[in-house]
Amino acid sequence: MVEKREFIVKGMTCAACVRAVEKAASKVEGVKNPVVSLATEKLVFEVESSIDESELVERIRKAGYEIEKPKELRKISLEIEGMTCASCVRAVEKAVDKLDGINSVSVNLTTEKAAIEYDPSVVRIADIKKSVEKAGYKAKSISTKSYDSDAERRENVIRSYWRKFLFSSIFALPLLLIAMGHMLDVPIPDIISPELHPLNFALIQLFLTIPIVIVGKDFYLKGIPNLFRGHPNMDTLVGLGTGAAVVYGLFATIQIAMGNSSYAMDLYFETAGVIIALISLGKYFENYSKGRTSEALKKLMNLSPKTAFLKKDREIVEIPVEEVEVGDTLLVKAGNAFPVDGVVIKGNSSVDQSMLTGESIPVDIQEGSEVAGGTVNLSGTVEIKATKVGSDTALAKIIKLVEDAQASKAPIARLADIISGYFVPLVLVIAVITFLSWFFLGYSFLFAFTMMISVLVIACPCALGLATPTAIMVGTGRGAEMGILFKSGEALEITHKTKAVIFDKTGTITEGKPSLRDIIPLNGFDKTQALKYAASLGALSSHPLDKAIVQAYNGNLFEAIDFKAIPGQGIVAKINGAEISLENTRSLKDSNIAKEISTELSRSGKTPVLMKYNGEPACLFGIADVVKPSSKEAIEELKKMGIKTFMVTGDSVETARAIAKEVGIDEVMAEVMPQDKSKKVKELKEMGYTVAMVGDGINDSPALAEAHVGIAIGSGTDVALESADVVLMKSNLRDVVNAIRLSRATIRNVKQNLFWAFFYNVIGIPIAAGVFYSAFGLKLNPMIAGAAMAFSSVTVVTNALRLKRTSL
Repeated sequence: MVEKREFIVKGMTCAACVRAVEKAASKVEGVKNPVVSLATEKLVFEVESSIDESELVERIRKAGYEIEKPKELRKISLEIEGMTCASCVRAVEKAVDKLDGINSVSVNLTTEKAAIEYDPSVVRIADIKKSVEKAGYKAKSISTKSYDSDAERRENVIRSYWRKFLFSSIFALPLLLIAMGHMLDVPIPDIISPELHPLNFALIQLFLTIPIVIVGKDFYLKGIPNLFRGHPNMDTLVGLGTGAAVVYGLFATIQIAMGNSSYAMDLYFETAGVIIALISLGKYFENYSKGRTSEALKKLMNLSPKTAFLKKDREIVEIPVEEVEVGDTLLVKAGNAFPVDGVVIKGNSSVDQSMLTGESIPVDIQEGSEVAGGTVNLSGTVEIKATKVGSDTALAKIIKLVEDAQASKAPIARLADIISGYFVPLVLVIAVITFLSWFFLGYSFLFAFTMMISVLVIACPCALGLATPTAIMVGTGRGAEMGILFKSGEALEITHKTKAVIFDKTGTITEGKPSLRDIIPLNGFDKTQALKYAASLGALSSHPLDKAIVQAYNGNLFEAIDFKAIPGQGIVAKINGAEISLENTRSLKDSNIAKEISTELSRSGKTPVLMKYNGEPACLFGIADVVKPSSKEAIEELKKMGIKTFMVTGDSVETARAIAKEVGIDEVMAEVMPQDKSKKVKELKEMGYTVAMVGDGINDSPALAEAHVGIAIGSGTDVALESADVVLMKSNLRDVVNAIRLSRATIRNVKQNLFWAFFYNVIGIPIAAGVFYSAFGLKLNPMIAGAAMAFSSVTVVTNALRLKRTSL
């Protein structure tokens, strides 16, 4: 069995880092298809058996990075009764801390509260309470708080870069003024004048530079060692560029101290200081923008209430939602969200399901109705029985699906990864060639040195690494807001290539709730008796056509025995000693009058169902399924987009053609057995089409899996949803159009990002190297190069955020 594992990767800054981590992970035995996302900072891979996680951690540590398992931590504040002294505090802390899954516990004797941080996948609040009670005290929960470790980590990174920028700016601004003052006619004190006191002039710059270098220590402690590990990254380029400037500044300072004051004009300390400050600012904006890419996921996470009202022994108790168990009876008041998935056992109300389906019209519920956690109870108080809790709820599964999609890698991202693997070494070669070329052309060492630093700091693999994952994150998040769930980055990418869409009929193009319209007895059979026999047999079936017959009959049913369902044909059982069957009309002969009636029913858009009594035709039922209002409009839109439409169904040719004509389908594939639907998909693939299959039933699953893009209607079966690449929560075919348009918009955004990332480097590096200096006198100051590098990745992320406002 293939299992997916997920780890958080720390220390990545660019696409070269992504490549290095994937390469290191792939060397661990048992790790398959490792995928790293720079945007989510996660490593995801597949395993078929256990792996040596310590080896994985060690290999990635040797590559220059750190990894850890993601923790979904939560915080709870418990009121502790019975404490009297400091020893009580210690006893409670000790009792709780020994439980697995407890991250931290702090008990305050004055407030009589325990602040506990824990992993809900390992330990439950009920277990924590029991441990407190075993220690001799009573615990009462008063509040809970979700603790999103990813968001917390991101916030810490953002704050860290902001602090680095502020701190480095405090020293970089005076450093720049002192270093450039004599050029800008800015007066500086005589004590540090380069003409009067050159050594003081150099030393004050050195002292101002040291704190900035300490702030940017990661460029030197991580970036430069990565060069010797064989996978240099962005930090390597910045570390080498600014490090070279600092080293040269130290050399110049020593020369000044030895009496050679001419070096005072070429110290280069300000280059290193300002570059580090600017890159810290750029990284702040980059991480801030990256944080905004996952806002859709945060909105989903905040939909579920934090507490639930548990009905226990005629008493209503407010408990944390983490304590709800399957089978608990919960009271949900009007205006409150359902805390977990459940079934209504008392009361009537209407529910706003828009957070799940995107559908604004409330749905009425009554006893027996199913409700989903996070949906809102609008009008009346109801009692529900919890059926799914924690990670099993519909909302939790959607959140996990979106998270997985955002962490996955689209095929187009491979291009950027491959290029970035060669990019940094190429830049290092170009930097060396630049220095040697200008130096041997007769220019000064300082001129060649400046050009080399500019090349090192302007090159930006960050933009390349962020171009695809940020757009995928925003695209999948935007889809989630609209009720369109892409299961992976690959699904999001392939969808835009769709050239043919195959629709299942029942429940996809139609409502899937057919009703009985005609009863035509045959061979002298009684109409009422035929309906009773058919309803008695149909009551044992779950097929929509059989249900329509059952719903049309009001009365007592016969007992049916030896029931059998024959896939693609019908159902059969024994009733009152006779063999009764309900089946399609393929067995009817062309010359048979029943065949003519069947054909006429089909031409009018009805599905004919034949009832046989001991093998002889006894009655024909005409069943009509209402076409969804969105079907015709969606198919018209697909045609305008140049996409060919097909319909596949087990219905007769005449019925299928009638429905197809009504909604505007191009071609019909009728009388197709369930197991043959995937063959029809394969045929279109062999004809060169990129095929999307839209379906909702178990019999659509093979076809959904066979298609380039399987699109499942959200109201469909779990099997269909599992087989699909895209899930439409609203069961509205307009969202097939929206899914394709969103995919096209996302891939267009990715291409724009990649273009700007490549264009920036293709133009920036030659200018920095001085290619246009001889002809136009154009060269790049290293500080300007550093600023351009810092903000190139911000540009890419900002462009990706435009997808949030995409109108489809």
